[in-house]
Order: sequence, then C-alpha cells, then structure tokens
Amino acid sequence: MLVDGQLRPAADGAEFDNVSPATGRVLGVTAAAGPTDMDGAIAAARRAFDQTDWSTNRALRRRCLDQLQAALETEKEDLREELVAGVGCPVMSTHDAQLEWPLADSLRYPARLIDEFDWERPLDGGGLFGDRNLRTVVKEPVGVVAAITPSNYPMEVILNKLGPALATGNTVILKPDPNTPWNATRLGRLVAEHTDIPPGVLNVVPTPSNEVASMLGSDPRVDMVSFTGSTAVGKQLMRTGADTMKRVFLELGGKSALIVLDDANPARILPGAVGVCVHAGQACALTTRLLIHESLYDDAVGQIAAAFQAVPVGDPASPGTFVGPVVSAQQKRRVLEACEQARRDGAEIITGGGSFDNLPDYLAGGNFVQPTVITGVDNSAAIAQQEIFGPVLVII
Repeated sequence: MLVDGQLRPAADGAEFDNVSPATGRVLGVTAAAGPTDMDGAIAAARRAFDQTDWSTNRALRRRCLDQLQAALETEKEDLREELVAGVGCPVMSTHDAQLEWPLADSLRYPARLIDEFDWERPLDGGGLFGDRNLRTVVKEPVGVVAAITPSNYPMEVILNKLGPALATGNTVILKPDPNTPWNATRLGRLVAEHTDIPPGVLNVVPTPSNEVASMLGSDPRVDMVSFTGSTAVGKQLMRTGADTMKRVFLELGGKSALIVLDDANPARILPGAVGVCVHAGQACALTTRLLIHESLYDDAVGQIAAAFQAVPVGDPASPGTFVGPVVSAQQKRRVLEACEQARRDGAEIITGGGSFDNLPDYLAGGNFVQPTVITGVDNSAAIAQQEIFGPVLVII
C-alpha cells in the first residue's frame, strides 16, 4: 500500500488473495490494511492538505499529474494484462472504456483545466439598497477526499476520481475494491517512484475489511466521500457521513431501460439487447430491461435468444471473447440466485440461467454465467427492479 509517501505492507503483515475470475486460481497477494493503516492514511492526507502547499500550488499539481500520466503510459501494456487477469474483462474492452479511454483524458483533461479554470471571479452589481460593495467568488478544494472504487472498471473509475480531485488541490485516500486491487496498488507505486506528489497527498489503502473501509465514512478528518458501488453501501455511507457533515458523492446501482416503440427498426433492436453482455453484464449503464411494443415482441424474443446463445463466452485474454467471467464466486452465486428467484416468481428463462460449463479445463474454476434472457414478468418484478450485475436481460 502507499501511505504518507511510503510503499509498505500492512502494519500487522496481513495480506489477502487476489483471485483470477477466469480460473479461480490465486494470482498473488495484496497488503490488507487494518485500522492502524487506515488511521495513518487519513492522518497523512489531513496533514498534507493542512501543512503543505498542495492545495494552492497549481504549477506543482500540473507537473505531478503530467508525471503520473507519463508513468502510466510507460506501463500501459502491463495495465492491460493486469486488467484482463484481475478483473476478468475481455481484452477487447481494454481498447475502450477499461483502459484506452480513461488513459487518454482522465488525467490530461483536469490537468489542462488547472491553467484554464476560473478560480476567482468578481460578481458584478452593488449590494442591497444601492450600497456599493465588492464581491468575489473563490473556488477552493474540499479537503481530504475518500475515493472508494468498484471492481468492474477499476482503472476508469480510479482515474476519473483522482484526476479532478488532485487537480483541484484535494488530498485523497483511495480504497480500491478488494476483488480488483492491483490497478490501484500499481498506481501507488508509480506515484511514489515517478512523481513529485508530496507524501500524504495520495494514499492507496487496499483492504477486504468493511469495518476498516467504513472508517472513511465516519472519521471527521475526511471532508468528502466519493463512492461508486452498490445502493446499499451508498445508503450506509450517507448515513455515516451525516454525523460529520461530509459531502457525499454517490454513483450507485441502476436498472436502465432500452425502450422500443412500435415504429422502431427491428434491425436496431438486436445490437442494443446483446450489449447487456458487455463485460458479463458488469456495467452500471447497461440497459438490462428491454421494454418493447407488443407488435414486435414475439419476433424480438426469438432473435435475441438466438443471439445470446451465439455470444462468444470464454477466456478474457482471447481477442474473440465477448463475455468473460463475473468478478467473483460470490457474484456468480448472486446472479444465479436472482435468475432462480425469478423462475420461482413465475418468470420464463428463455435461454441461459445457469453456469457456463462448456469451457476448456483451465477455465473450469472460473466464474462464468450463461448469457440469460428472461420473459414473463412485469415491471414490478424483482428481476426487473434490481441490478443483477450479470449478463441477464429482462424483456417486458
């Protein structure tokens, strides 16, 4: 982990396994932060914000972000391999949202804004009753920001949190998802070895402990929590943060709808429907409900089911794979249980709904789920309301 500028193990030496979603095998170990480590990271971030010139030295911030950008680019192919191995995302996805897109502008754009942003501006006009006054709006950083990131697009979400937070002069404690910790720990190493970012400005604290992570929501030294993840955890962070009046920025679960009206071109339906299978359904923006006019329904269901059966599932390192594994054995169970509950509630599973077993032996321990199409429910059904985070499409 990276705490106060130092790359180090956990204080008590604890570690946790990083497991391949595709094979079930252990890729390696990661430092497991305990309460002492998290307390140290929070203290370092507070000290760096209060006692250094990071929050006011724009030239330093610009230089440091440029240094970090250059360091990431030198290890781009290592990042790509790490994403495929640790996240289980198909390698084709690293050429867009998993890697190439965030690497292109998630740091560059906010770094450029350091020089262009309107940090101070006067307000025109006088005061009450014609009194003459001078009013100025000054933009300041929030302070210490806790950035809590998810497993599905770790590099994208990490960089899109860090870029704006650091560019505007905040200090950050980054807590990555324990299922996909290595992009964050690699970034911590690059910060320590290749940038002039002062100690404590960025701390990277991986942990599998919810209790340790929850310190970020309750500690009064943290001014803001930026969280991307489940709605249940987001609610808890909002409740916890209220006691210390934290700013809480939440990007939570969704159940986005693809709406097909009776004048739609039938040829346009299939690509949108199959898009649910991107990264095995582990993306918050996927349209996992298909609401379709009854005049197009029968034909669309048949075509979509056939397409789901033909979607290439397998080794995420293979260039032809469209659907890889879900991130963990626990997530696989959640997806399969949701499908089974839908069946018990009266839904019809047209295709899929189970484990994907027709795979090479070296993938036998992986967390693969069949691309699944579910019909026979209305919009109030649990399967139509709850985010599944698997390759599951509900057609209504």
